[in-house]
Amino acid sequence: MRTRLPVFLAAAAASALVLTGCSGGGEAKPDATKASAECHDTKEGSVVTSVDISGDFGVTPTVDFAEPLSVEKTERTVLIKGDGEKTAPSDRVAVELTLYNGTSGATLAQTRYDNLGSQQIVIDDASGILPGIVRAIECVPAGSRVAAVISPDDGFGDVGASDGSVAATDSLLLIADVLSITPEKATGAEQAPVDGMPTVELAKDGQPTVTIPETDPSPELQIANLKLGDGEQVQAGDTVTMQYQGVNWRTGEVFDQSWGTQIASFKTDGLIPGFTAGLVGQSVGSQVLVSIPPAQGYGEAGNSQAGIEGTDTLVFVIDILATTR
Repeated sequence: MRTRLPVFLAAAAASALVLTGCSGGGEAKPDATKASAECHDTKEGSVVTSVDISGDFGVTPTVDFAEPLSVEKTERTVLIKGDGEKTAPSDRVAVELTLYNGTSGATLAQTRYDNLGSQQIVIDDASGILPGIVRAIECVPAGSRVAAVISPDDGFGDVGASDGSVAATDSLLLIADVLSITPEKATGAEQAPVDGMPTVELAKDGQPTVTIPETDPSPELQIANLKLGDGEQVQAGDTVTMQYQGVNWRTGEVFDQSWGTQIASFKTDGLIPGFTAGLVGQSVGSQVLVSIPPAQGYGEAGNSQAGIEGTDTLVFVIDILATTR
């Protein structure tokens, strides 16, 4: 049986005030860095190796196990070792997964195993993901399939799942395919700048600096590719993982950005119209420059919290890192 991935397994989606017009907390910012953080030593054990798991990487696994599965300490085994870059703390990773209640055998979650339904998971305990899932996918090469039996402490802790599907004493069984490490900036081919639009310079880490021309903005929506990716095309309704920076044409000031905080994920249908137009139809790996007139931004009301007046044109630089649907 297939079920949608429950909200409790996914990191809380960032909700930028200036894009959605709604207040809300973003994802916790990972403190770990690749240079300083170390992987947890999650060892193989007799419980996880007792589970019969078959099937190719990237394909829904066939799983057979005798209930109950129970561990006091999380166990992990690598079923298929990939040949990609090894995941590290603070990485954002695309994962296909199946999760079971180890006591009852019930399927708790399963992605679609079609790449477009994969989950973006940050390898950090502060990301909102169950710690046992982080333990399972950290420090393995991309292209690997892993299995883990997750202890209650690394699962839902002392209280269990809020919907009653997992008790405080239940261990979990996870099978995860580590598809890829999501880049932190756009990787597409550089494109020629468009005359009359703002210019963009990029730092080594990809963070943009936008320079507004000494001219009035166009009254029309303008969209230009600074980089052109060759990945999946964004469709209406997709959830897009991105870096972005917003600049007010009138002031030249940055009023919102993901850079220096946390890579963002937004549904295309929950944003201001001009931002949505800059996403839909674009390919993963692209960097898009969008000049948004007031009518496709915040209209006559503006957004006082962001210092945006009703006549302000907004400029966004958007790095499209991944898309799911």
